[in-house]
Order: sequence, then C-alpha cells, then structure tokens
Amino acid sequence: MRILQVTDWNPGRGGSEAYVEWLVKNLPAAGHEVRLLTSNAGTAAEGRADFIAPASRHPAAQVFLQIGNPFAVAATRGAIRKFRPEVIHLHLFAYHLSPAIVWAFGDIPFVTTIHDYKSVCPTGTKLLPDGRICTQRAGAVCREACLGTLHWLRDQPRYALIGRALRRAAATLVHSETMAATLRSHGSHPVLLPIPVPVTANCFQRQTGLHPQFVCAARLEREKGVELLIRSFARLRSTHHDARLRIVGDGQLRPALAALARQLAPAEAIEFCGWRNGSEIDQWLADAWALVAPSLWAEPFGLVAPEAILRGVPVVCSRTGGLAESVTPGLSGLLFENGDGDDLLAQLDAVASGRAFPDHRCDPMAVRALRERHDPTLHLTGLSDVYGSVPVGTRGG
Repeated sequence: MRILQVTDWNPGRGGSEAYVEWLVKNLPAAGHEVRLLTSNAGTAAEGRADFIAPASRHPAAQVFLQIGNPFAVAATRGAIRKFRPEVIHLHLFAYHLSPAIVWAFGDIPFVTTIHDYKSVCPTGTKLLPDGRICTQRAGAVCREACLGTLHWLRDQPRYALIGRALRRAAATLVHSETMAATLRSHGSHPVLLPIPVPVTANCFQRQTGLHPQFVCAARLEREKGVELLIRSFARLRSTHHDARLRIVGDGQLRPALAALARQLAPAEAIEFCGWRNGSEIDQWLADAWALVAPSLWAEPFGLVAPEAILRGVPVVCSRTGGLAESVTPGLSGLLFENGDGDDLLAQLDAVASGRAFPDHRCDPMAVRALRERHDPTLHLTGLSDVYGSVPVGTRGG
C-alpha cells in the first residue's frame, strides 16, 4: 500500500517527530511504500522529507497561515499527484501546514494520529495560568482564562476548520488512554494504539554509583515542570548532600532554570546537558538511580517513561497524564501529584535513601509487561490493519 505520512515537523525534535521517523523507516518492512511530507518550519526530517511545504515561524504570518496555508495546500497536491498515495496518515498539522491541507487530499482516505492537545486546546497544553490542569472544553472559557479577546477571535475560524478536518478522518489514533479520554470528552471516538518503543536491552549497561543520580529529559518549557524539580531537588540536597541531577534538554526556559539552579544548589549538583539525540539515551541513563518526569500538565503520552523502564531504570513521574500509564507503582516507578513539590520531594527521598528500588532496578515482570505492550512488531501489525480497513480512494488506486 502507498502511504503518505504528513506532519508539521516542528522545530526541536520531539516524540511525534521520532514516531513519524520510525514509521518511515519501518513501514516498508511491513510491505508498504512510504513517502514523507513536512513543513519547512523545522528540519524536515533532517532534510530527508520527500516533499516539503513552505510555512512560517513568524507570529504575524502565522495569524493567517495557521488558518489556511495555501503554500502547504499546493505542496500537498503536488505530492499527491507525484506519489498517488492510497492512504494518507496525518499527524501534526495545526501549527504550520494548517487544517486546509485536508481538503487537498481530495477523495483519498486518511487516518490521523493525535499526538498532543493542540486540536482541542488553543494553548496546546490544557494547563491553566495558575498551573492547574484544565478540564473544560474549548470555548469562551479560553478567552477568559488564557487567550484574551483578540487571540480568541482569531482562533474561532481556525478551530472550526480543525474540527471539520478531523471529522473527515477514517480513523483517529492515540497513544495513551489520557489522550483517548480527552478526545472522547470532545465527541471523538479514537482508537488506542500503544506507541512502539524499540529497546536494544542487551546493549544497555547500568553503571550506577554510590551516590544518588537523577536524570530528567524534557523540553525546558513551563508545562514540563523542570522548575518544580529543581526546587524539590535542592531541598533533597539538605539530607542527601551527594545527590546529583542531570537535565537533558533545551528550550526557552533554559537560562532562567540555570540561574535558579545556581541560586539553590552548588554548581556540581545540577548539570544542564542541552539537547541530545535520542540515540544517546543509553549514555545519559546508564548511571541513573531514577528518571524523573515532573510534568505539570497531563502529559499526552510521555515517551521517556517507557524508554527508561524498558532499560530497567525506575521512573518518578506525575500521577495525572500519559506518563503514569507506563508505571507500575513500587515495581517500575513512583508517582506524585502534578505540581506538588512536597510530594515530589518525598518520592525523590524514597529513591535516594534506598527505601524504594534499593538496587536501582525495575521489577523484571513489570518491564516484560511494558515491553509486550509497546512491541514494535505488534504496532506495525495494528497500524497495517487500520490502513487496510479504510476505503481506498479512486485517486490513489
């Protein structure tokens, strides 16, 4: 089957980009012919995208292009004429390609994977300004709580088009029950298909030392909760003077977070490593007593949790959201209430003191169950079944 993968490919490679790249690489082994279309807002799959649609990261241009990007529509039509796909798999589109590209698909059926909250939340985080998780459907409440009148008015036609576009999908896929529940509350009927998490466990060697070593891998943005972690970790140092924290990632808040770390802890206590390629995960997890994922928001999925657990590394993460779906409390990790610094400190202390995971390893049975859930072969089989279940469009045939 000829399948066109379509996604914004945002700047800064995240979980959705990693997943799309995995599909492009592995779907041919399942008998499919695959091409990739992205915007040019990011790296366009490090230049490997087959088709690239013009976009803009300039806020003034995005006011219009996020409603309807005519350049992306033209590029999509060109890709369809050249490749003649039988099915289109649509991923991120609300940031740069715009919902207008769906009408460029013509009669070719498409499935969509919803990776984040952008299709149902104008801020993309469902996180209120005071740090609480938003439980309301998008509407007038967004104007009052988060956006302001002008932004809210601009988004009315945009979200009307997003809703119309998604209703045309032959199937809507999600990677977590958290996202499935959110979409169901907005009237959708998504299919849960756990994300593939390939791990070469035999190549991963633990090298844990005598002193507590925590690792956080995240974009340095507000919703990821890294400030909360730094504050809780600095308090942990009052009783565990040799504890260390390694922060892997980058983002707009890095200067402010680095300044906070210098203010609260000795220079050697908290290390900022910057962004690292996903292939380096074994290196920065090797000496970890635990991976910490302190998200304030309800994480749509949270790939770092299964990546760590499948390597035997326990995870300390927030209770509400997709991260917790990978954790069996007491066997593969510990949970704390989102945004609760005292609760986070208690879980860090449990690991640092050896009350939890004294051997710094997850329970093998919990690891095995998670590996079966996220088996790449099962994912390919399930996705192929979804592709095969949609009617083939006449233009693709």
